[in-house]
Amino acid sequence: MSRLPFELLLALRYLRPKRTFVSVITLISVLGVTLGVAVLIIVISVMTGFDKQLRDKILGFNPHLRIDLEGGTMRDYPRVMRQIAANPKVKGVAPFIIGQVLVESEPRVGQSKVAAPWVRGIQPELETNITILPHSIIEGKFDVSDQGLVIGSEFARHMDLQVGDRLMIYSPKDLKIWRQSVTNQQARVPTPPEYEVRGIFDVGYYEYNLSFIVGALSDAQDLYDLSNSVHGLMVMLNDAYEAPAVAKDIARLLGPEYHVVTWMQENANILNALVVEKNVMFYLLFFIMIVAALCILSALITFVVQKTREIGMLKALGATDLQVSLLFLSQGALVGAVGDLAGYGLGMLALAYRNEFLHFMNRLTGFQLFPSDIYGFSELPALIVSRDILLICGSAWLVCILGGLIPAWRAGRLKPVEALRYE
Repeated sequence: MSRLPFELLLALRYLRPKRTFVSVITLISVLGVTLGVAVLIIVISVMTGFDKQLRDKILGFNPHLRIDLEGGTMRDYPRVMRQIAANPKVKGVAPFIIGQVLVESEPRVGQSKVAAPWVRGIQPELETNITILPHSIIEGKFDVSDQGLVIGSEFARHMDLQVGDRLMIYSPKDLKIWRQSVTNQQARVPTPPEYEVRGIFDVGYYEYNLSFIVGALSDAQDLYDLSNSVHGLMVMLNDAYEAPAVAKDIARLLGPEYHVVTWMQENANILNALVVEKNVMFYLLFFIMIVAALCILSALITFVVQKTREIGMLKALGATDLQVSLLFLSQGALVGAVGDLAGYGLGMLALAYRNEFLHFMNRLTGFQLFPSDIYGFSELPALIVSRDILLICGSAWLVCILGGLIPAWRAGRLKPVEALRYE
């Protein structure tokens, strides 16, 4: 004798494949739940992976906190650095200069190219504690001494630059002198300084690889005529997610004339957009499972009508209203459970081979479905979070149970006399 409740035994028996319309609808319901769960797992895992990888790239190249002086440059930055470094939550502090410049390549053959990247002046001995830049060199070496530069891989590709090539950099000061020379009709225009490409970096994010060149702090001070001052300080913390609390402590320490900005505030637009997109995708794709629940509802209503005589016999033999209702609720729960398991397996399989499938579709269609110049990543990221999986599978199962609620309630209210009247 089986130890399973008779409600579950009957539910399993009624779900056996038969050549009936109800069995076809049940199969469609299982497929609907499977696809809904699989698609939700794939999309939410990819969105979560994209969010995490974007945060990692942002935090790898940018500081956790950026500090500048309201309305001007920072002259006594060594003193401020010592004050900030005394905080036990601070991992490293370094000065920086950042601004947009005009650069012109000096090719050995062919035409020169012009671009307007952002130049960042750094102290190389402190950079290891601030960013991943020293460990991201793919060609040459991390050397910015004596007017040396390290440039992004995409910037190098667009400008046809290699290690050892030279760049002329026109700073705002140079452009101002050039404009004055033209206005005053001077015969000789000052020549901008030349810099040598010593290394090429790849920090894993297309926008940074395309838009940034990095030089020594002293060279950037000369470009912007800053003497011994800097634009601000970059602060790296032991825990990036403590940035808001540490920012408040540093702001109180330094006073109102200093402006402290966290990495979350600097990148709020894109990070919030990702959260909104993830939530919207969840709600939209969840409708697939609602459609599957409606199929379950339709199948069970038809099934209740077909099994009216059997329901009457069960009640005549002593089955309670609750037991009859549980019989049909169990059918919805079993359909949901099978769909959940199949959808989970399909989703995990698709995530495991997502990049292989992406490359296959790229070759098949002839164009990039996930272009790195738009999304910033060369591979499709994914991160499987147990909480998200439980939410998806649990909500799908709950919707399937709710789909069987009305038929179960109707079957439970059926009177034995009415059910057996014409038998």
